[in-house]
This record gives sequence, structure tokens and C-alpha cells, in this order.
Amino acid sequence: MLNKINTQKQFLQSLPVKKQAGATLLGMMFVGGMIVFVALIAMKMFPAYQEYFSVKTIIRAMKQEVGNMSKNEIAASFDRRADTGYVTVIRGKDLEIGKNASGDTTVTARYRVVTPLFGNVSVLMDFETSTDSKL
Repeated sequence: MLNKINTQKQFLQSLPVKKQAGATLLGMMFVGGMIVFVALIAMKMFPAYQEYFSVKTIIRAMKQEVGNMSKNEIAASFDRRADTGYVTVIRGKDLEIGKNASGDTTVTARYRVVTPLFGNVSVLMDFETSTDSKL
């Protein structure tokens, strides 16, 4: 029995020594910090994108009825829909109303949102949607 234990001990000692590999505490803290930083930016930018999708939905809904309306009626229609959709970044008077190549009336909403992140660092986001767009 003692001989068997010595043989196993010799076998284990003859194996090559491998250094342990893995993440250190400092590495894990760095990765965690990066995840928190990205999550902070995403949470700050999310409301602007949510409002953009509301504007896009309003513009799509107006696509069917803008053909027979005047510019003031289009602006008033947008304002009514924006009030019910809690849209505050753009008003009906800010819309660009014109004609496309085929003579159809187009309504374009183009605006910018500046979101402060921290300190004196901000993010500038440009948004644009139109009744003429394919998406």
C-alpha cells in the first residue's frame, strides 16, 4: 500500500506544472466598470430614442391624410397627435412640409437632442423621419 502511494506521488510530481490562469480582481472590476459605463449611457439616451419612435409613429399615421390638408392643418394635426403621444421635442410649426418629385405632399420632422451625461460631457443626437421614407 505504501508502495502504491509513493508511485502515485512520483507520478503527480512528474507532471508538468501549469500556472493557474483566470481573471484577476482588477480585471473583473475593469469589466464591471465598462458595463456600468455603457449602461449609464444607454439609460440616458433611451428617452430620446423612445420619443423619436413616437414622432415616427405620428408621421406614419399622418401619411394617409396630408394630401388634402394645408400647412396649418398639418401642423395642427401633428400637435394634437404629439400631445396625446407625450412628444415635446418638436412641434407642428417645426415640421418641413413640401412636395416630392411625384407631386405628393411630404412632411419631414428633423431635430436634435442634446443629453447631458456627466460633468460637461453631453451626447448630441440628430433625428429625422418623413412621410416619404420607406422605413
